[in-house]
Amino acid sequence: MNSKKLALFFTEGVSLKTWEKIGNLEREIKPYIKLAENYSEVYFFTYGGSEDEKIIKKYSDKIKVCYKKNNLNNLIYSFLLPFFYKKELKKIAVYKTNQMSGAWTAVLAKKLFKKKLIVRCGYEWLDFLKRDNKNKFLLFIIKKIEKFVYKNADKIIITSKKDQEFIINNFKINPEKIAVINNYIDTNLFIKKENNKNKKNKLVFVGRFNQQKNLFNLLEAVNNLKVELNLIGSGGLEKELKEKAKNIKMAQINFLGNILNENLPEKLNENEIFVFPSLYEGNPKALLEAMSVGLAILTTKVKGIREIVKHKENGYLVETNSDSIKKGLEELLNNDELRNKISINARKTIEENFSFEKIIEKEINLHKEVICQK
Repeated sequence: MNSKKLALFFTEGVSLKTWEKIGNLEREIKPYIKLAENYSEVYFFTYGGSEDEKIIKKYSDKIKVCYKKNNLNNLIYSFLLPFFYKKELKKIAVYKTNQMSGAWTAVLAKKLFKKKLIVRCGYEWLDFLKRDNKNKFLLFIIKKIEKFVYKNADKIIITSKKDQEFIINNFKINPEKIAVINNYIDTNLFIKKENNKNKKNKLVFVGRFNQQKNLFNLLEAVNNLKVELNLIGSGGLEKELKEKAKNIKMAQINFLGNILNENLPEKLNENEIFVFPSLYEGNPKALLEAMSVGLAILTTKVKGIREIVKHKENGYLVETNSDSIKKGLEELLNNDELRNKISINARKTIEENFSFEKIIEKEINLHKEVICQK
């Protein structure tokens, strides 16, 4: 493996600059810094400009960036990228995708240059779009894309058993081809700080402000509760949520914007309960990070989350409606013993199943398996 090269094909339209802007850069590149210790070189095929090359130099001299050197539309570029970088791609042994969007680029490169392909999906794209009630024509196109990508993969990495079952049932993929490798958590960064006394009745949410995250029901749930709710993130519904927050009584609502991932543990530690009211999920990093910090967790009993959280053991499970969320919050806020139990078990869950060391070991072993395949 040390004599081989790895290529990561970025999600269509995404660059290192994108990751830096939303505060996820260090979290996203950490596995590849480790993988670079096992390969001779790692190549990032991004949709950014020359600034991507400057960014990566701060982190690793074994990761090379092949950035976008033209003004083509990103979708068009995604189909032409293998031709622009054919010299580099011919020398690389293993291709890997980061998400399904743009994964067709890696498949085209595989067909052109006869290399191994690992398809990684942080979430199952078609499943999420179905749950988001997208139009049938879009769903038809995405299903065709996913079928094309999955069929041409040597291995598929998915982050939850729920998504594995979806792929098997909808695309008739051999289960042995699919590996469930959860999102990792840096348990040395996301730790509990015991010295923060001023967090009583403080709630925190981290994530995108979209319909999936069910934030309007969360705001309704805290109405007339004497709590402080800190919302970390951004998204298309931010303006509407701020308008809704003006009519919430008793509760104090704070919109904190995006926070760098390396600064997030400190912010999480300023709170008592992490609230995550999603309508659907895969293997959510925000939830796992809050568990690692040892917050009391209140979240919804939806697929994906139920693989991680056990009710009143390492979290508190509720329905997605505002009444259920409110009742759960009231019980957690008034039950010190339950909060402490959840806090301890949440951290234990992450240490035992989601630590960076355990997850990256699984990933490295999968890469070795792919390289050895004939």
